[in-house]
Amino acid sequence: MSRDPGAFVDWFRQSAPYINAHRGRTFVISVGGEALADAGFPALVHDVALLNSLGVRVVLVAGARPQIEQCLRARGAEVRYHGGLRITDDAALVCVKDAAGAVRVEIEALLSMGVANSPMAGFRVQVASGNFITARPLGVRDGVDYLHTGEVRRVDTAAIGERLGAGCVVLAGPLGYSPTGEVFNLAAEDVALEIGCALRADKLLYLTEGDLLVDDQQALIREMDLHEAVRMVSELPPGGDGHRLLAAAIRACRSGVKRVHLLDHNRDGCLLQELFTRDGAGTLVTGDPYESIRRANVDDVGGILELIEPLEREGILVRRSREQLETGIGEYVVVERDGMIIASAALVPHTAEGTAELACFAMHPDYRGGGRGDGLLRFVEREAMRKGLRTLFVLTTRAAHWFQERGFRAASLDELPLQRRQLYNLKRNSRVFIKELSA
Repeated sequence: MSRDPGAFVDWFRQSAPYINAHRGRTFVISVGGEALADAGFPALVHDVALLNSLGVRVVLVAGARPQIEQCLRARGAEVRYHGGLRITDDAALVCVKDAAGAVRVEIEALLSMGVANSPMAGFRVQVASGNFITARPLGVRDGVDYLHTGEVRRVDTAAIGERLGAGCVVLAGPLGYSPTGEVFNLAAEDVALEIGCALRADKLLYLTEGDLLVDDQQALIREMDLHEAVRMVSELPPGGDGHRLLAAAIRACRSGVKRVHLLDHNRDGCLLQELFTRDGAGTLVTGDPYESIRRANVDDVGGILELIEPLEREGILVRRSREQLETGIGEYVVVERDGMIIASAALVPHTAEGTAELACFAMHPDYRGGGRGDGLLRFVEREAMRKGLRTLFVLTTRAAHWFQERGFRAASLDELPLQRRQLYNLKRNSRVFIKELSA
């Protein structure tokens, strides 16, 4: 961590809204057994404890796939899969029980740490586990009997809710139980999905092996809405981790989970980065737009002022007072990203002349690129056409090429509406560009 006190203070202040927003929320976190072998796993578990100490209601679902494999190999037992699912015979079920128990004990031990110099010094986390999952056998599929491999039938939401309400971290694993007393081996990711859906969790977080969802340049995809997720899952190879977890994210969002996060557990502090910074550390899938373009309202005035003030200082934008913004807020459009105004534009109509001015076109420097400016411009153009306007004009001192590349042509002052010509600031010497609008 940076030793710069100012950087720490700035980060802490920026995290405060997230601390407040997450308090009392329900997060279901799924971590695979692969993470237990990682040197950073104790830090990851301590981050889970930190969430609990901040008032987050945490359900932690721990897998044990590699531990089961290790147990089977040690006993010389056969490892059998079909269609990507383990066939759990009697010998395999013994290993599943042993591995799941060992994983549970290790996590409980890490959550119990409260000694001096540990991350949770002086804080005690209560852990609750139990028979929260009722399961049933997968049965025979494609002629294959999966034996003791099962699927979730029901989640005891009342029991989990009671433990969460008491301040416990609820710990679940890859085991489920039938009313007849049978034990079934379950996929931990599916357990997390079913718990998240049953609780209508605020967040479902899958801690993965590496970044699963990348673009054509192999860069991490930061967020996508449900529509984009459905499109992408159809393009991913079936059976892969990316396809499987993205499909789970889609189902979760459709079932009432507000947000699903895919995080590489190998990234130190991935949970804290994802939950307490604006841009996160992984891929966010949401049923609601995480970043949206919309008409502004009076509550956005402060955010717009904060956005445009540096540009006004540099002379890129004309200075606007709070009173001017409040009076004309109906003309503004904003891009909002997780509660922050990152871009703005104003559409100032000159109805008699059939035109409008594109004004106060601003983008936060951290979010330039990625097509946001184009999206904002398209939104404003649609608004202008909806009002029956034929052209759009802009006055700019530094962005001439950007507007020309998007269909604006250089124009003279004489082509502006008379009212706007009379307000032209000769000292700024802004260039004029006009664009013909078409459906």
